Amino acid sequence: MKGDYQDLVDEISALLGAPATLENRDFRLIAFGAHDSDDDLAMDPVRTRSILTRQSTADVRSWFEAFGIARATGPVRIPAAPDAGVFRGRICLPVRYRGIVQGYVWLLDQEPGKPGPGPAALDAAMEVAQRIGVLLAEEAKAGADLSREFLAVLTAGRGWQQDMAVAALRAALGPGGDGLHAAVCVTPWPGEAPASVPGAAAVCVVPRRGGGEPGGTAGPGAGPGPEAAGEPALAVLLRLRSTDALAPALAAAARLLPRAAATGTGTGGKGAAAKATGGSSGATAVTTATARGVTAGVADPVRGLADLPAAWEQAVAAARAAAAQPRFGPVAQWSAIGPYRMLATLAAGPVDDPAARALLTPANRELARTAEVFLDCAGQAGRAAAALGIHRQTLYYRLARVEQLTGLDLDEGEDRLLLHMALKAARLT
Repeated sequence: MKGDYQDLVDEISALLGAPATLENRDFRLIAFGAHDSDDDLAMDPVRTRSILTRQSTADVRSWFEAFGIARATGPVRIPAAPDAGVFRGRICLPVRYRGIVQGYVWLLDQEPGKPGPGPAALDAAMEVAQRIGVLLAEEAKAGADLSREFLAVLTAGRGWQQDMAVAALRAALGPGGDGLHAAVCVTPWPGEAPASVPGAAAVCVVPRRGGGEPGGTAGPGAGPGPEAAGEPALAVLLRLRSTDALAPALAAAARLLPRAAATGTGTGGKGAAAKATGGSSGATAVTTATARGVTAGVADPVRGLADLPAAWEQAVAAARAAAAQPRFGPVAQWSAIGPYRMLATLAAGPVDDPAARALLTPANRELARTAEVFLDCAGQAGRAAAALGIHRQTLYYRLARVEQLTGLDLDEGEDRLLLHMALKAARLT
């Protein structure tokens, strides 16, 4: 496959009379043409770093993307910017397949006053770029073909079975298996896995394991909804460029939400996932998905595959937290869900603590909400009453009822901790 890319890059270089480089949509270098010029400006810091490290920095990516290359359907000319390390202007040929950008071909533009490639040559180069797009799309689709190996890693029990599953996936991925990845969970996921996900190394649908998976109720005391049973989740293993650049994973998760929402049901909240889609139409699609109870979680980056099962658990927990707390948004990062990181590992099933059992019934939903808000406000009655929109005396009455139902003393720290954990954990089931 890499030989095919190199041949096509060399073809573009010959058509336009300038050395070309090919990067995927994440600005990771795939192939580059021979460079035999004595012009020092031809190898500016940005181009040199791209070739030597085989990737561009997040700042460089943002700078180039500001010129609209991700939306362009034809060549884009980008002026020189010495302050940004771009000593010579660039010509960017977007590489697309069925309207989806798969990567970019880069060439150095001619110096001002000198004729550059003409329209006919650029059109011919774009035809070659389209052929590259087909190859990149096929490579992305190959990730879906690893669904069996990927699923085995995510569902195998701990020990030798999991070790064997990881080894099989590593062998199937080849050298790319040792790179940097992020696990993404989208739930509930109706139907089969998508044929391809840009930037994905592997994709599969994971069956629901039970009450601890995403897709349950929206709050404490709500009780299990009819949709809570048997909801599968989509698992995506996404390639990353660096540990501090999760934007591709967040954007991929946001793009997948509308697909899941096509037949999804339930309730959810609004959040910041729309930012990852990069437009108002994307924001509308994400809002629709959220309204139907579809959420996504993104794990911390992992290098290699040994920690992939743990990363998947992180992604699942983040998706569950997004469903439980609208403030996390429809796409939640494991690193941003606070106490739910611990609660998700504890709440593997419905909360059944004797002290909280009566409070968590549907009949006492308002009392449960009152107790949760009171504890969220660190036991400050004034703040809690204001947040609930009730008088302090009403708050005190409800808290007394909570103490009667639970047998707990809300003046005691450990009793508060137990009740707070039970209420938050109930949101995850």
